[in-house]
Amino acid sequence: MKPSLTTETVRLDEQTKELVLIDQTKLPGEYTLLRLSKAEDIWEAIVHLRVRGAPAIGVAAAIGLYVVTDRFQTQDRGEFDQQFRAAKEYFASSRPTAVNLFWALDRMAQVVQRNPQATTDRLKTLLRDEAIAIQREDVDVCRRLGEYGLSLLQDGDGILTHCNAGQLATVKYGTALAPIHLGVQRGMHFHVYTDETRPLLQGIRLSAFEMQAAGVKTTVLCDNMASSVMQRGWVQAVLVGCDRVAANGDTANKIGTSGVAILANYYHIPFYVVAPTSTIDLTCPSGTAIPIEQRPPEEVTHMWYEASMAPAGVDVYNPAFDVTDHSLITAIVTEYGIAYPPYDKSLAALCSSSTE
Repeated sequence: MKPSLTTETVRLDEQTKELVLIDQTKLPGEYTLLRLSKAEDIWEAIVHLRVRGAPAIGVAAAIGLYVVTDRFQTQDRGEFDQQFRAAKEYFASSRPTAVNLFWALDRMAQVVQRNPQATTDRLKTLLRDEAIAIQREDVDVCRRLGEYGLSLLQDGDGILTHCNAGQLATVKYGTALAPIHLGVQRGMHFHVYTDETRPLLQGIRLSAFEMQAAGVKTTVLCDNMASSVMQRGWVQAVLVGCDRVAANGDTANKIGTSGVAILANYYHIPFYVVAPTSTIDLTCPSGTAIPIEQRPPEEVTHMWYEASMAPAGVDVYNPAFDVTDHSLITAIVTEYGIAYPPYDKSLAALCSSSTE
């Protein structure tokens, strides 16, 4: 079974009241669905990247918070609220960079705050409805991202992408790869160059797998080969997602993205960040204020090898993300339109329109 536009990456099973997600650590060799209902298992799935991609993490956290809350045994509202806050804070501790995680958890918390007189049973119903709404909104948002992104592309374009910002990073369609999926549906043809994305290989494992499943011509590159294909004129656009957009347009995305942006700038190739407005953090003034998650050194030294490929005891620097300066970004594509420089004005305007 392969991912497709009819397969949702993250969803709620309303019959069993479980969070259902594709275990992305098993791809591409094995397609496994996880069914989770315990807080510890959901937290582990987020931390260990069984679910990954900022939008998918947010949806998983919202559904996960509901399925955990639904199993609370207390009928006492004060005790319920206390247990809810503890579960929310626990999920919030899973990953620090993806703003969608906190956005989704805050939306769930607002349901509790807005209904101080509701019974615990009523709150469980309201939390279920909010989690489903977040899930459905993600599908709609990604389709709209795809429409705006597709307006920037031409049939036959070569497109380079880094990490995975496709359907596997969302519920459906994806962010940066949503224009590709929609274009293919309409008979367009693209050649997608997929950076492998060291050290966790989300590009070669996930994006290449997803593009092949969609029938898109795909070529995998080692990360240090991006300059070569750009130099040869094979790339007409770069599409990437992101985990957080600062108010000035700086973006945090998977480690290596800033290097791709620098190369695209040198070769005069448009560099597009495709991100829902839920990823925009107007309270964060610039990329220097974005917390960058540090991952275990074993991901670099051991993960893909039978034995360590590094000398014993050597220091390892393994940030999960880097920050791309806004000056390197041609445009930021959102579900409400395309933002162009100066981003401090265009992003604020788009976020304002999203609340109207």
